[in-house]
Amino acid sequence: MPGSALASEGTQFAVLGGISFAHMLNDMIQSLILAIYPILKNSFHLSFAQIGLITLTYQLTASLLQPLVGMVTDRRPMPYSLPVGMGFTLCGLLLLAVAPNFPVLLLAAALVGTGSSIFHPESSRVARLASGGRHGLAQSLFQVGGNTGSSLGPLLAAWIIVPYGRGSVAWFSLAALLAIVVLLQVGRWYGEHHVARSKSQARHLPVVTLSRNKVMGALAILGLLIFSKYFYLASLSSYFTFYLIHKFGVSVQSAQFHLFIFLFAVAAGSLIGGPIGDRIGRKWVIWVSILGVAPFTLLLPHANLMWTSVLTVIIGLILASAFSAILVYAQDLIPGRVGMISGLFFGFAFGMGGVGAAVLGQLADTHGIEYVYQLCAYLPLMGLITVFLPNLEQPRHS
Repeated sequence: MPGSALASEGTQFAVLGGISFAHMLNDMIQSLILAIYPILKNSFHLSFAQIGLITLTYQLTASLLQPLVGMVTDRRPMPYSLPVGMGFTLCGLLLLAVAPNFPVLLLAAALVGTGSSIFHPESSRVARLASGGRHGLAQSLFQVGGNTGSSLGPLLAAWIIVPYGRGSVAWFSLAALLAIVVLLQVGRWYGEHHVARSKSQARHLPVVTLSRNKVMGALAILGLLIFSKYFYLASLSSYFTFYLIHKFGVSVQSAQFHLFIFLFAVAAGSLIGGPIGDRIGRKWVIWVSILGVAPFTLLLPHANLMWTSVLTVIIGLILASAFSAILVYAQDLIPGRVGMISGLFFGFAFGMGGVGAAVLGQLADTHGIEYVYQLCAYLPLMGLITVFLPNLEQPRHS
């Protein structure tokens, strides 16, 4: 990352590439927890409710701390908090490999969640500072790294952890160490440039003329949309392997491959929403990505194995395009509070995923795994409330 190149006012693709690559490694490590749920369930004789509790523990430590981290770093940016956060993830990963019982599994999940809570608000700020004004594009590039990493977790679990056992999770500590090296470089750039870049971008902040009540109302609508998106994603990310094994009788490795296909579609979809939102307006992207997925979610519980795979790819592509647009829309609602808004929305997204996993785990125990997918199919219909969002930006046509 040459300093002379980075000093220009354009989009800093080297920085965006670095932070996206670190996001990929971070979320790949985190997705290993979800990917090895069948192994943990068998090894520790866990119920679906206990599986949901693991996800809840991880998601709550990630979600509750993120807004606090964002508020602190809005006032005092901490460039080297990025590798520190990855250090927490590294510790959680190593503990996961050797945990002797369920409480220690929960502690490992909490450490990984803490690492995520430190990583996401500051790295999202880095992406915005390096955007050169193309905020949607920058956020999408950042998101595609994380979603790509999430999709790789199940595949690597099928190739490495299933054949060699839970202890092989420790090998992924090498990925965490690599991420720490990259984040040290990103942190150095951030420390050198954030003051000058923040002043430059402050002159170009969007002017929001909405009243406080309208801003709070818009944030509430965005929160409900996050709820619908991440409750539905929790059904697929936490329980899709069990659903496929139960309904179609596939092997654990085959189920993990199908989960990889879905998560890879999510990664691809996350690259779409930001740039399109820059051009046509983020409200339209939010509208289409949430409500537009409803016909496919309603069909999913009635599909055979082949069409289940096809539908989950379509669902992943469409639904994933929402988050970048939602996050940048929220950042434009409250200019100058990038860390707080990023932490709030990443945290709320993770929290809804965790609560969703816990609630859906209870439902799976009491009503069966197929009932979960029949019920969740209706969640995207909440996208109808997007009509109440105010129009903030002028679309970019150049």
